[in-house]
Amino acid sequence: MSSPYLYRRIYVWELPVRAFHWINALAITTLGLTGLLLGKPFSVGNAQEASFQYWVGTVRFIHFTAGYVFLFNMLVRTYWGFAGNKFARWSTFIPTTRAAFQEIVEVLKIDILQMRVKGSIHIGHNRLAGLIYFITTFIFFFQALTGFALYGPMSRTILGKLAAWVVPLMGGEMAVRQWHHTMLWFYVLFTLVHVYLVFYHDYVEGRGTTSSMVGGWKFEREDRLDP
Repeated sequence: MSSPYLYRRIYVWELPVRAFHWINALAITTLGLTGLLLGKPFSVGNAQEASFQYWVGTVRFIHFTAGYVFLFNMLVRTYWGFAGNKFARWSTFIPTTRAAFQEIVEVLKIDILQMRVKGSIHIGHNRLAGLIYFITTFIFFFQALTGFALYGPMSRTILGKLAAWVVPLMGGEMAVRQWHHTMLWFYVLFTLVHVYLVFYHDYVEGRGTTSSMVGGWKFEREDRLDP
C-alpha cells in the first residue's frame, strides 16, 4: 500500500561529513585491530632471521599511521562543525531548548522501549545522537592524546613531544597505557550500538538514514518540513 504522505528529498550530509565518517570508520577499525595485537602480541615461531620477523614493528607503524589519520580527520571535522551547513554545525549537537530535551526523551522511548515515533525527529542527527557524538568527540581526542603521549618517548615527532606532559599528569606510562587500552573497548561498544541504531532508525523513520552516509540525501514528510 502506498504512503499517504508526500516526501521531499533534502541534502543533509555534505561531502566533508561523509568523508569524515568513512575515514573515521576505517581508522578506528585499523587502530582497534592493531592495538589489540600490540597489547598482546603472539609469537611467530620459525627459522627465519630475526630481521625478517619484525612483524610487531610493522603493526606498530600501521597503528601510528592510522593514529595520524584519525587525529587530522577529527581536526577537519571539528573545523567543519563551524563551517558546514546547519546539519553539521556544533550548535545542533548541544541541546539548549525545551523541544530539544523533549526530543531526547522521545528518542529514548523509541530506542529502548521501541515505541512508535510521535512528533518530529530532527532530520540531521536526532538530539540524543547529537549529544552523544558531541561527548564522544572529547573521548576521541583523549584517545589521540594518550596515544601520542605513549608514542613520544620513542619518536622525534612534534606531536609526540607536545603530548609528553600527559604521562606525568596521569601518573606514569603504565597508567596512560591502561587508560588507552580501556578506551578501546568503548569504541567496540560504541560501534556495535551505532550500527544497530542506524539500521533501526532507518526502518522506523523511513528517511534513508543508511544511504544518506553515501549520497548525503534524506527524505522528510512535507507536513513536517520547517516553514
